[in-house]
Amino acid sequence: MRKITAGLFISVDGVIQDPQDWHFPYFNDEMGAAVTAQLGAADTLLLGRVTYDSFAGAWPERENAGGPDAAMGKALGDARKIVVSHRELEFTWRNSEQLRGDLIEATVALKQEPGATDVAMSGSPSIVRQLLAAGVLDELHLLVHPIAVGKGERLFDDTLIPLRLLSSQTFTTGVVHLVYGPGEQLSGGYDEAKVHIARD
Repeated sequence: MRKITAGLFISVDGVIQDPQDWHFPYFNDEMGAAVTAQLGAADTLLLGRVTYDSFAGAWPERENAGGPDAAMGKALGDARKIVVSHRELEFTWRNSEQLRGDLIEATVALKQEPGATDVAMSGSPSIVRQLLAAGVLDELHLLVHPIAVGKGERLFDDTLIPLRLLSSQTFTTGVVHLVYGPGEQLSGGYDEAKVHIARD
C-alpha cells in the first residue's frame, strides 16, 4: 500500500498562509533535499485547487527556462497530478486530472493503486486537515521556521488531532523538519501528571 505524505512550510506560531512572504530567507540545501525527498521524487501528487493553480502558474515556466530549479519543474510536470475541487476544472499542465467522488474514499483507493513512490501533497491545508481527521494521511512533514508571523491562516483549527512524532531534524538556519504520523489520544489528567512534578 502506498503512503500519503503532506509537506507544509509553517511558522513557529502555526501560520501557513503566504509562505512566499517569510519562507525564502530560510531556504538552503538542507531544506531543498527535504522537499525533494518528500515532493520532488513522487510520481503522484494530490493537490488542492489553490495550490495546483499556484504550481501550474510557476513550475512549467521554470522548467522551460532551464534554470537551477528546472529539474524540480520537470519532476513536478512529469508526475501524475490529481486535483481536488468542487468545480469542474480545465487543465493546461501535463498529466493533470480532477479527483472524482468523495475525497476520503478516493484517497483510500489511491493508496491501493500500484506506484513506485508515495503519493505526495504540498500545501493544500484544507485537504490535509480532512485527511488527518479521517486518519488517512500517513506522514505530515512540517518545516517549522523560526519566525512568528502573527497573522494569517493556521494549519490547525479547533479540531483535536493526536499525532506521533516519527522524526526530527534541525537545519543550520534554525528550521526544524518534523515528521508526524497518526497518533492516539492519551488519557490522564493532573492527578496522573503531578507524580512527575519535580520536588525540592
